[in-house]
Amino acid sequence: MAESNPTHHKVLRLKQVLDRVGLSRSTIYDRMNPASPRYDDSFPKPIKIGSSAVGWLESSINKWIESLVTTQFK
Repeated sequence: MAESNPTHHKVLRLKQVLDRVGLSRSTIYDRMNPASPRYDDSFPKPIKIGSSAVGWLESSINKWIESLVTTQFK
């Protein structure tokens, strides 16, 4: 019998995202705010994980970091 390979997603909370990307809390929210001069439409959008809680998929944060590295060294 063939087994399915479930995809496991890890959700990072803000503190983990801060540690991972090396940006401040305000800069992260500026990157997500279209009205901000520091807006970055490539920055991963958070997902709702509770009534007032959000998190970011670890895979999307990793892809964003990789895209920065790739563009820096072209």
